[in-house]
Amino acid sequence: MDKLMIAALALVLGGSGYALAQDKYPVKPIRMIVGYAPGGGSDIMGRLIAPQITEALGQQVIVENRAGQAQNIAAEFIIRQPADGYTLFLSSAALGVNASLYPKLNYDPVKDFAPVAVFATSANLLVVHPSLPAKTVKEFIAVIRKNPGKMNFSSSGSGSTQHLSGEMLKLMIKGDFTHIPYKGTGPSLTALISGEVEFSFSNIPAAQPMLNRMRVLGITSEKRSPLMPEVPTMAEGGLPGFITQTWYGVLVPRGTPQPVITTLNSVIVKAVQREDFRNKLAQMGADPIAESPEYFRKMLAEEIERWGKVVRASGIKP
Repeated sequence: MDKLMIAALALVLGGSGYALAQDKYPVKPIRMIVGYAPGGGSDIMGRLIAPQITEALGQQVIVENRAGQAQNIAAEFIIRQPADGYTLFLSSAALGVNASLYPKLNYDPVKDFAPVAVFATSANLLVVHPSLPAKTVKEFIAVIRKNPGKMNFSSSGSGSTQHLSGEMLKLMIKGDFTHIPYKGTGPSLTALISGEVEFSFSNIPAAQPMLNRMRVLGITSEKRSPLMPEVPTMAEGGLPGFITQTWYGVLVPRGTPQPVITTLNSVIVKAVQREDFRNKLAQMGADPIAESPEYFRKMLAEEIERWGKVVRASGIKP
């Protein structure tokens, strides 16, 4: 066999091997990158969906936290990874917010990622330190107005829906208070409990384990949560139109093969359709979503436009 034939045979076998590897995806463990510290909503949701993918695909999905800059650090890390389906991005609504919040990003929220599936949404809770003399949203607003410039609120980071919930409150009541960003919902709530800040907005999954150490005044959803029916909406508290929610979804680097995206989407959608998984989401105050990558792509574009209006109106800077 001459060298030309050997080279041709190697090319054929090599190509077949690559195709076979693609057909067998995955053939090694998968990393899921979370852009916030452990204990926050994104981290909790990541560790909830990861085992579902592990079970369906037969390869372990390892959750890895890369916190900071409202998940920008994680996003920049993701786009530097091979587009092979072995590095997933567990993202939240901050991805849409950052497009207008940061004047210069090192990535494009739309062009640099391929959406796989959004699987849950969750509203935020308005929570205050127990020492604050307010037991309703109206009383809380009165306390803010009596103490202009003296109160602080925490969030999981600049650009998070928790941050923008605070900025929306400031716009609606013409209040004067200061935002203190942290590297995740866990650290943000720890700051509230310790008295470093007076109030915070938190997603339900992260707040649940600490509710006995803070006071809940309202929820930012359109309707009351079945999980916490005693908590009134912000609208019921005197702020009509005050609705903010975050979402949780999985994305991959741009250029990831479509069959890989289809496989991952199918696994996540099937997990969300199972009653046991939906019950777990409900226990955390989250609502399930089981949609296509195209739905996720359209939703992300709408989120960028919607939050851009809030960012511009409030004039906030990272």
